[in-house]
Amino acid sequence: MTTHVWDYLPEYAAEREDILDAVQQVFSSGRLVLGESVRGFENEFAAYHGMAHCIGVDNGTNAVKLALESLGIGRGDEVITVSNTAAPTVVAIDGAGAVPVFVDVRAEDHLMDTDQVEAAITPRTKALLPVHLYGQCVDMEPLQRLARKHGLAVVEDCAQAHGARRNGRLAGTTGDAAAFSFYPTKVLGAYGDGGAVLTGSADTDRALRRLRYYGMEEVYYVEQTPGHNSRLDEVQAEILRRKLARLDAYIAGRRRVARRYAEGLADLCGPDGLTLPTVTPGNEHVYYVYVVRHPRRDEIIRVLKERHDIALNVSYPWPVHTMRGFAHLGVPTGSLPVTERLAGEIFSLPMYPSLPESLQDKVIDALRDVLTTTARAL
Repeated sequence: MTTHVWDYLPEYAAEREDILDAVQQVFSSGRLVLGESVRGFENEFAAYHGMAHCIGVDNGTNAVKLALESLGIGRGDEVITVSNTAAPTVVAIDGAGAVPVFVDVRAEDHLMDTDQVEAAITPRTKALLPVHLYGQCVDMEPLQRLARKHGLAVVEDCAQAHGARRNGRLAGTTGDAAAFSFYPTKVLGAYGDGGAVLTGSADTDRALRRLRYYGMEEVYYVEQTPGHNSRLDEVQAEILRRKLARLDAYIAGRRRVARRYAEGLADLCGPDGLTLPTVTPGNEHVYYVYVVRHPRRDEIIRVLKERHDIALNVSYPWPVHTMRGFAHLGVPTGSLPVTERLAGEIFSLPMYPSLPESLQDKVIDALRDVLTTTARAL
């Protein structure tokens, strides 16, 4: 049987009774849209983060888009972010009518190089959008200083960092707004699409609640445009309420898997070997994905599939600025050298809390086989 980077079935087998009870609770409640489950999850997710407001939306992409719109960012405004991210980050900026402006990332942790941000600021810049990638946080302190200095908004993309901390502070609690995805693969994942925005501002909260509901505050009366149909589903919200109580346990499980990889692969590292994830000082990594590097990545992935039936993923093989869909931005290849080099070397090993040790050992042993006995063939 093929080994994949993610599988929800072991977790579902363990939690099936609770998940089905959540569905039954919603179906028998008499309210299927924006009911008690959404309100309950919003309150509990906000409380987990020590934040005043949480607004449930239909997916993580719209969480970013609506967060920007709620802060008045739109047509022609520039938003500084990174190209080493999932494309939805940039799709959301574009969808809000704004212009993404890219800075490079750091080779050691793949996160936004905050030293490059100030040089990218222009009179049209209205927001900074750091991406807390792979499970750990961008250095937010310098970004906050730049935001205050230049009068910019800060929107955190936390889709991959539920429960991650920097200097003791949870991802999503530093900026003006923070966008989360609950896509099934996430650290806190639903059984379908879902998203949310955290904010400490009552005004931003009110704007977001209008934006997700056609621009309405009362039924049938539009207060403002643009408006969207972007509501978190009641069933997904109730499932997320149940899973939120287990979030810290999920994170502990991911860290346990990460430790076993680090121990099992340590002797395969070196200048011509694997590069394992680096935890930046001050960060508490939650390992949404376990991303390693090797200069012969493509050959390794091919041999792992052919010889060991292990199908691995690359997060992400194409920097956003190199995609045809963003050619209109005019960002030339070569302008983000670290991002572009990483895109040719990174790949993800299986990572989820219920990953059986036997499958993890299979991956470790297969990598050892490929990197040692077939090194010359590669």
